Amino acid sequence: MTHVLGRLMSLEMALLGLCELALSFLVIYGVLTLPGVLPALVEASSVGAAHAASYDIVNLAAVLAITIVLTAAAIGLYRPEVCIERRRLLVNTGVACILAFPAVLVVSGSFNIGWSRHSVVLLTKVLLVWLIAILVSRVIFSRIMRERWFIRRILVLGAAPRIARLRQLAKGGRGRLFEPVVATRDAGASAIDQPLTPTALRREGIWGVVVAGHPGDAASLSVAALLDCKLRGVPVFDEAGFCEQHLGRIDLDGVRADWLLFADGFANGRVSNAVKRAIDVCVSLTLVVLTLPLMLLTALLIRLDSPGPVLYRQQRLGLHGEPFTLLKFRSMANDAERGGNPLWASQQDPRITRVGSLIRPMRIDELPQLINVLRGEMSMIGPRPERPHFVEQLARVIPLYGERSYVKPGITGWAQVNYPYGASVEDARQKLSYDLYYVKNRSLLLDLLILLATVRVILFREGAR
Repeated sequence: MTHVLGRLMSLEMALLGLCELALSFLVIYGVLTLPGVLPALVEASSVGAAHAASYDIVNLAAVLAITIVLTAAAIGLYRPEVCIERRRLLVNTGVACILAFPAVLVVSGSFNIGWSRHSVVLLTKVLLVWLIAILVSRVIFSRIMRERWFIRRILVLGAAPRIARLRQLAKGGRGRLFEPVVATRDAGASAIDQPLTPTALRREGIWGVVVAGHPGDAASLSVAALLDCKLRGVPVFDEAGFCEQHLGRIDLDGVRADWLLFADGFANGRVSNAVKRAIDVCVSLTLVVLTLPLMLLTALLIRLDSPGPVLYRQQRLGLHGEPFTLLKFRSMANDAERGGNPLWASQQDPRITRVGSLIRPMRIDELPQLINVLRGEMSMIGPRPERPHFVEQLARVIPLYGERSYVKPGITGWAQVNYPYGASVEDARQKLSYDLYYVKNRSLLLDLLILLATVRVILFREGAR
C-alpha cells in the first residue's frame, strides 16, 4: 500500500494531508465540546445520555474532519503547485470550505443532527473555524516551502539534451518539489563541483541521482559509483523510473516496447475487470438518476438554441480498437464539420453554440456518455476515446500510441486531470505519457483519486474548450 500511495502522491503532500486531518479533528472536536453546543446537536434521551453523547461527538468530529479533508483534496489543496502559489491556495481553500458545507450537512444526518437553523449555524461556525486553522497551517507550510525544506535536489547525469528535457519536465505539477542539479556548470542549472561520492552528495544536499540515458553515457560517474550510492542509501533512478514514480507519467523518450514488456503493473485479470465493471455500472446508474433533471434541461436548451439534433453521435475507438458510437450533447453547430473532415476543437472555436459555451466548460455535454458506460463500451475511468481518423494519424508519428487501447476508454482519466485539452500532435504525445501511466498502474485507489480530481477539473474549468 505504501508503494502504491508513494506513486500517486508525494510524501510531502501526504504528510501535509495527515497533519491537516489531525488539526481538523482537534479544531472540530474543540468547537463541538464548547458549552451549549452538544445539547443542540446530539439528540440523546437514554439513561446513559452523557456517555453516549461523548462517544458520538468523538465519532462526529472524526467523520466531519475526514469529509472536509477529502473535499479539500478533491479541490486540489494537496497539489504542489497550489501549495506554492498563494493566490491559487486562497481561492481553492475558500471553494473547499463552501463545497464542504453540503457534504457536512449530509454526513451529520447519520448522527441524529437535524437540519434546524441552529444546527446549520453551528456547523457553519465549525467550517469557519476550520478555514482559519487551515489558512494558518498553509501560511506556515508556504513559509517552509519558501525556505526550500521540502525541495529535493536531484543530480541529473547524461547527455545535455536529455538533461535539459528532464529539467523541463520537472517544472510543473509534482516536479516542482525537485531541483535538478548537474555535475558541471551549465547555463540555467545549478551545479556541484564536489567529488561524486555518497558523502559528497549528502554534503551538497543531493537527495537522489537520475541517469538520463544509459549509465555509460554519464562519464562523470561510473556504474560502480552509482551502485555504491544506491547501496549507501542514495536513491538512484533511470530516467523512465523517475518520471513514473515521481512525476506520474511514462517517459516516452526513455522507454521502448521491451521496457514495457518486462515492467511490473499492467493488471488485467478477470477479477479486477469484473470489480471495475460492477463499480462502473453502480456509479453510472447513480449519476444518471442524480443528473437526469440537468440533462433534460440541457436537452431543452439545445433544442431552443440552434437547429439540429440534441444528441451528437460520433464514431470512436474503444477497447482493442473496436469502434463504437459515442453519445454527447451537441455543443456545436449542426454543420460543424462540413465535408466530413475531422477537426480538433480550438480556443474560442466559432463552431460552438451559445449553449455549448456553457455546457462544455462544465463537461455537461459528456453526461450522455453514461449510457456508453452502461452499454459496456466505456468505463468511468480510462483514456479519452479518440476518433479513428486521429488514431490512425497519431499512431504513425507517436510510438506506443496504440497501447492506450488495452483498457476501455473513460469519461475521465489520469491524462484528463493532469493535462489540458489537446488539439495537436504534441498535446496527444504529452497526454499519452499519462495514459500509459494509467494503463500500467491502474487500480481502484487510482480510480478514486481520479474521480476526486475530476471535481477540481470541472469546478475550475481546467483545460476546457
